[in-house]
Amino acid sequence: MDYCKQFRVTPGSKVDLSQIDAGYKDGQKSRATASTEIKAYQKKMQELQYLMYAEGKRSLLICLQGGDAAGKDGTIKHVLGAMNPQGCRVTGFKVPSHTEAAHDFLWRYHRATPERGQVAIFNRSHYEDVLVVRVHNLVPEAVWSKRYEHINHFEKLLHDNNTHILKFYLHIDAEEQLKRFKKRIDDPKRHWKISDSDYAERPLWHEYTQAFEAALSKCSTEHAPWFIIPSNHKWFRNLAISHIVAETLESLNMQFPEPTVDINEIKQKYHEMVEEEKEEEENSK
Repeated sequence: MDYCKQFRVTPGSKVDLSQIDAGYKDGQKSRATASTEIKAYQKKMQELQYLMYAEGKRSLLICLQGGDAAGKDGTIKHVLGAMNPQGCRVTGFKVPSHTEAAHDFLWRYHRATPERGQVAIFNRSHYEDVLVVRVHNLVPEAVWSKRYEHINHFEKLLHDNNTHILKFYLHIDAEEQLKRFKKRIDDPKRHWKISDSDYAERPLWHEYTQAFEAALSKCSTEHAPWFIIPSNHKWFRNLAISHIVAETLESLNMQFPEPTVDINEIKQKYHEMVEEEKEEEENSK
C-alpha cells in the first residue's frame, strides 16, 4: 500500500474528518509485521538523513498536529527518534512568550526552520494560529482568516529555498482520546502529562474539528502536503509515518558531493603513514 498517496490531502479538496476512520489499520497488517517494516524504514531514514547532511543542499521540515493525546510525542520517540540528533532538531510550540507575541505570528516558527542539510520537527506548529487562536477567539476572525494565505506563502518560500515539507495530522476519535486520558490517570509515570487544559479543551472537540478541517482543506498544497494519519492504533500510525518520510526522502534523489581532495593522493599518503608507523614500531623493539 502506498501511504504517500492514500493519506495525502488532495490540494483544493474539502476535508470531512467524520468520514475518515481513525481506527483504520490496513487489513493486511498486524503489530508484528508493522514492527519489522518500521525498523526497515527507520534504517532507510538514517541512511537518507546522512545523505542529506552530506549533500548539504536541502532540508526537511516535519510538522505534527493533532488534538490532546493524539500521539505527537510518541511519533517523535518511536519513528523520528531513529534520526541522528546531530542533524535533527525538535521544537515544541506552546503559548507564545512576550517577545514572540510582539512579532508577527510566523516569526517564532521561521526562526526554527531547518538549515540546509538538517531535519526540523515541529511538535505543534504555525497551524496553532488558525486552531487554538480560532477556537478561543484570541484574535478577531478578520485576522485569523487571513492567516491561511500567509501560511501558504510562508511554506512556498521555504519550498523555494529547498526545504521539503511534510505535515501530519494525527487523527484519533473522541473515544480513543478518553482511553488515553484514562491511561495517564492510571499510570503514575504518566501523571506529569496530565494538564487542566486537556479537560478544558475536551468540550470544544467539535470546534477544534472544524478548525482542523479548515486548515487541512485550505493549506494542503503540492509543495507542502497534509497527510491525515489514522492514529487510534499507535503501531499503524508509526508505520504510516515512517513509510511516508522514508519514501519522500528517497524520492529526492540526493547525491553525495564530489570529494574536495585527490582520493588517490590521500590513499598514497595513508599507506606511507602506515608504513612509517610500522617501521618506527619495529625500530623501537
